[in-house]
Amino acid sequence: MQTELLNDTEKQNEQKQEAPSDTTADTTKSRLGLLLAGGVVILIVLGAGFWWWQSQGYESTDDAQVDSHLNPISARVAGTIQKVYVEDNQHVEAGTPLVDLDTKDYEVTHAQLQAQYDEAVAQLRGEQPNLSITMTSNNADAATAKAEVTTAEAALAAAEHDYGNAVSQLAQAEANNGRAQSDLRRYQELIDKHEVAQSEYDQYNAAAKAQAATVAAQKESAAAAAKTVEQRRAQMTEQQFKLAQTVQNAPRQVLIRQANIQARSANLESIKAQLMQNDLNMSYCHLLAPVSGLVSQRSAELGARISSGQQLMMLVQTGDVWVTANFKETQLKKMRRGQPVTIKVDSLDKTFKGEVESMPAATGDRTSALPPENATGNFVKIVQRLPVRIKFLANQQGLQDLRPGMSVEPEVQVR
Repeated sequence: MQTELLNDTEKQNEQKQEAPSDTTADTTKSRLGLLLAGGVVILIVLGAGFWWWQSQGYESTDDAQVDSHLNPISARVAGTIQKVYVEDNQHVEAGTPLVDLDTKDYEVTHAQLQAQYDEAVAQLRGEQPNLSITMTSNNADAATAKAEVTTAEAALAAAEHDYGNAVSQLAQAEANNGRAQSDLRRYQELIDKHEVAQSEYDQYNAAAKAQAATVAAQKESAAAAAKTVEQRRAQMTEQQFKLAQTVQNAPRQVLIRQANIQARSANLESIKAQLMQNDLNMSYCHLLAPVSGLVSQRSAELGARISSGQQLMMLVQTGDVWVTANFKETQLKKMRRGQPVTIKVDSLDKTFKGEVESMPAATGDRTSALPPENATGNFVKIVQRLPVRIKFLANQQGLQDLRPGMSVEPEVQVR
């Protein structure tokens, strides 16, 4: 019993000696735990701060896609498809034949127009000499008319001269008649007194009658000469009118000939233009690729009748692609042209390098077909998106695999 009591007492003493050591260990563990927790918190805070600082230097969006030029291939003329050279998704170079239309109708029209053109050329050539002929004829007619006027004037002058002579002769005859009548009256008195012989009286009586007849004849001659003067004056007036008419009509006739030539020339040019248009339409029957790219949406089929302007296929320019990224307007505060961009393409699981090529001109709602009208109701402010154009840097592997419409996630470094 004593031995057991001694053992219990020793154990109690040992436990009392070990208790301070356990307490010290627990305290040390608590401190280490607090230090670790504090360190973790500090690391989290630092990481969050670094992430926040880093995020302030980038702007990204998932509302973005690859874009390129889509060139619709349409028929410029109506016709029947004779041959199709390409299939969907086929790559073609610029100038590659795509579709041929039947040209027989245009060939017939070309022959008709060519015949009309040749006829118009012949008519123009036949009309051109008429101008020179008309000008020469007008000059001859004018010279003839002038000569006839001169002749009429000379005839009038001769008639007036004859009329003057007739008047002078009439005056002389009247003077002789007056003297003869005086002599007759004087001899009549003498014969009544039987102072002269009857034969002498008869002689003066005959002379008086002859002079009276001469006066009457001279009056008739003067009257005839006067009428001749009037006739010659009328002829001269007529010739002067003809000359004036010829002079006035000559330029008009030249204008008519010139107008005919111009009309023939215009008709020739019209037919020539129709011929050129027909040749153009014939050339439009052979459709070539305007750019290099991939064929898409091919609807052209052999034997199909198509109308002018009908779309036959689409060419996608895969060699010239860019990204259209619709950033929120609040993301554009620090965004500038030329800033570097990292572009992640979902379908290719690749990342490309690029840069901001241009900033947007307007928001998406302003350029939509039916933009909203804020004045027609209660206004609710909505953060708008603006399309930013991002270009790919050249000489990157995999650019040839990009296709329009692929979803991308661009990240713009704004700082």
